[in-house]
Order: sequence, then structure tokens, then C-alpha cells
Amino acid sequence: MMKTLISAVSLAALMAAPAVMADDPEQLFNSKACMACHALDDAQRVGPGMAAVQERYADEDGVVDMLADRIKNGASGNWGQIPMPANANVSEEQAKILAEWIMTR
Repeated sequence: MMKTLISAVSLAALMAAPAVMADDPEQLFNSKACMACHALDDAQRVGPGMAAVQERYADEDGVVDMLADRIKNGASGNWGQIPMPANANVSEEQAKILAEWIMTR
């Protein structure tokens, strides 16, 4: 009985996790290890800070789709010589959530 209860609780926690992340883009940002290369402000780490990205692309049409594509599939040559690798652990929906958040924070 206890083993079943623990399994049920674990399953419920796993099912709830994506909903929490979808409600909190900053938590999603942290959970996908974005901060290993990107700062929330305009500080340059391996890649540009999120404030710098927002500033650079503020007036571009289709920027959310473009950024979501770069988050998901990677990119190179946009911010220097170090490429941004593809993020296989980021879904298209998560990439879009992150891109929208970057441009509206």
C-alpha cells in the first residue's frame, strides 16, 4: 500500500511539474539551464543577456517565432563566434513561452 501511495504521489508531482513551469517562464528558464550561458540582465556570459536580446530585437516583426526557433534549434553568428547549441530538451511550446517572456519581461 505504501509503495502504491508513493508511486501515485510521484506521478502526480511529475504531471504537475510542466504546468508549474508553463505558468512561470523564469522557472522554465532556470530548469532548462539557460542561465548557464545567459544572464537575466544585459550582462554578457557565453551568450547575450536577456535584456540585451530584448533590446536588440524590440522592433522586429516575427521576433517571438525567430527566437523560439533559435532556442529550440540553436543558431550561430548572431552574437559572435560561439554558436548556441540546439536544445533537444526544450519543446516547441516551451521555446515559444521563453521567447515571449524574453520579449515582454
